[in-house]
Amino acid sequence: MVSSVSLFASLTPYLVSALLLFLLLEQLFYRVKKRNLPGPLFVFPIIGNVVALIRDPTSFWDKQSAMADTSDVGLSVNYLIGKFIIYIKDAELSNKVLSNIRPDAFQLTGHPFGKKLFGDHSLIFMFGEDHKSVRRQVAPNFTRKPLSAYSSLQQIVILRHLRQWEESFSSGSRPVSMRQLIRELNLETSQTVFVGPYLDKEVKKTICDDYSLLTLGTMAIPIDLPGFTFGEARRAVSRLVNTMSVCVGKSKAKMAAGENPTCLVDFWTHSIIEENPPPPHSKDKEISCVLVDFMFASQDASTSSLLWAVVLLESEPEVLRRVREDVARFWLSESNELITADQLAEMKYTRAVAREVLRYRPPASMIPHVAVSDFRLTESYTIPKGTIVFPSLFDASFQGFTEPDRFDPDRFSETRQEDEVFKRNFLTFGNGSHQCVGQRYAMNHLVLFIAMFSSMFDFKRVRSDGCDEIVHIPTMSPKDGCTVFLSSRLVTSP
Repeated sequence: MVSSVSLFASLTPYLVSALLLFLLLEQLFYRVKKRNLPGPLFVFPIIGNVVALIRDPTSFWDKQSAMADTSDVGLSVNYLIGKFIIYIKDAELSNKVLSNIRPDAFQLTGHPFGKKLFGDHSLIFMFGEDHKSVRRQVAPNFTRKPLSAYSSLQQIVILRHLRQWEESFSSGSRPVSMRQLIRELNLETSQTVFVGPYLDKEVKKTICDDYSLLTLGTMAIPIDLPGFTFGEARRAVSRLVNTMSVCVGKSKAKMAAGENPTCLVDFWTHSIIEENPPPPHSKDKEISCVLVDFMFASQDASTSSLLWAVVLLESEPEVLRRVREDVARFWLSESNELITADQLAEMKYTRAVAREVLRYRPPASMIPHVAVSDFRLTESYTIPKGTIVFPSLFDASFQGFTEPDRFDPDRFSETRQEDEVFKRNFLTFGNGSHQCVGQRYAMNHLVLFIAMFSSMFDFKRVRSDGCDEIVHIPTMSPKDGCTVFLSSRLVTSP
């Protein structure tokens, strides 16, 4: 015992010296990578500024954006748990990153510690031939015929939830926060569209709980131990993958028996069964990992978009009036008919409103990438290998457009076509090889919700100080969760 104490005492000066050397080198390497870019002069040892990020993500990223304004090239830097990060405000530089996802440049991560959270088989982290193979399988599932089938399912779920809201809240006697209501609507929609026939009520409830844990994990310190939020989120992902694997197996059996596809996984497995041999990355678990990605994106991103649609329509009465007129030309809720694919395409003003919602408040404000090797981003700065890069889709969407700070759906009209003129700044769905494969599905969902919600309800926002401030949970949301009074506009509900 005495000898152990003596040994430790004799080693202490060396251990302290080694620790001090490590801390000194950490600061030195940070300063070398930082060069002349704006950012903290010194960072907290090891953890960097992760506490500030977890405590108030909105304030953290606002400061990064403000610092980037002081740079000639629209960049700023920081340090998070051993990771040097670069924030990109300039739209052209963001495009440069998004268009260079390849083995010698950048790899999409989706989250600073996303690979650890979502697993190796996630589509987010694939690139090269593996990514191309999966995209080839996935892309046909978002063409006209499948999208038409999904549209019917989407409308049935949306209408079911709108009727529930009407029964519970449309008396207008008390306000309701829309965030949780819309999130529940999106969860059921994505479950129904992606794997609908293969889930019972109990499994659906488990999926909802696990996605709640996953959402919390994206905003937590990455400690992968039982009892910690990040660790619980990882275990939730494992359970979700296992649940989706069972659905994929059932779908393959159903399609092999010659039945018609009724949901996304059916369209996918139907095409796989017709190939011999089956394509790469088409095993049950591999498909299930992609389904988990899809459901996560359609849940939180769509919740953000639908929330902001309510906020912005309420604050712009003339826009709301024009939406109702546009919808009424093609669909009346009292008709008890679903909106057809052709009618949906003809609602051009409503679709322009949806695009402006996505430009004005893109759900995912940033898309993290990691530099696979040193990459020369500008004439004066080379991104060091291992850096996590954050192209800001939010900042890009306020560059170039006419009066970008104004909510103006007419910018997407056939006469102005700002979506084409400033295409490189409209990055809500990303760009390059990893551009969102389900963007047409997401757009249809937003247009359908706007059309049905605005037709069935009058709604008045309960305004409070800071209610319109942006918070990240993890996608962009109004601070108050969009609290409104609802009242029905209909004599008879559809």
